[in-house]
Amino acid sequence: MATLLLRLAGPMQAWGTTSCFDERDSGLEPSKSGVLGLICAALGRDRSEPVDDLAALQMGVRVEREGVLMRDYQTARGVMLASGKADKGRTVISPRFYLSDACFLVGFEGERPLLERMQEALKHPVWPLALGRKSMPPGEPVWLPDGVRDEPLRDALRRYPRIASRRFEHRGEPLRLMLEHASEGSVRLDQPTGPFAERRFGPRFVKQEVLDVSDEAVT
Repeated sequence: MATLLLRLAGPMQAWGTTSCFDERDSGLEPSKSGVLGLICAALGRDRSEPVDDLAALQMGVRVEREGVLMRDYQTARGVMLASGKADKGRTVISPRFYLSDACFLVGFEGERPLLERMQEALKHPVWPLALGRKSMPPGEPVWLPDGVRDEPLRDALRRYPRIASRRFEHRGEPLRLMLEHASEGSVRLDQPTGPFAERRFGPRFVKQEVLDVSDEAVT
């Protein structure tokens, strides 16, 4: 098996998995559904198309720089009512959470031909890329020049050089490593089980490890 590594860094990111009604949440690390959505945009894959090949990939995340969880308020008018009609006189306040100044090294393990197609698409995306929401573009290129690695996911994430420094208050602390597991760990409800247009997601398990990596190892 091979591994594809991606860099997700930007002023703002949002990786919600439990949003409901007017509130939009964000996890502390990228969701599988969110990153696969970014890859689908790069590939030019329509939301109505199947994503079974991408969903079957095993995902891991190394938290290079922890983001600061922030909350923003947005307003909207003319929202739809249960009757199916828009109430033009009603203003809705929508709290929206996001991560500020975060950086992640994300990996997908699978067959090399598929990973190489994904890498090429990230270099020349069909549609604009976003870090969870359309208003949050990447601050640095998502693709890495040596992103396709001939090694398992865990080894690739553990061995790859640092791509960002920690925030000052976190210097000296270990990095978090989140690895998808078949049957153990905490549950994430971000496993696509159908085309994105259907918005169907199931559970997956994620196990956490820690890595002691020097702050001086940033590339």
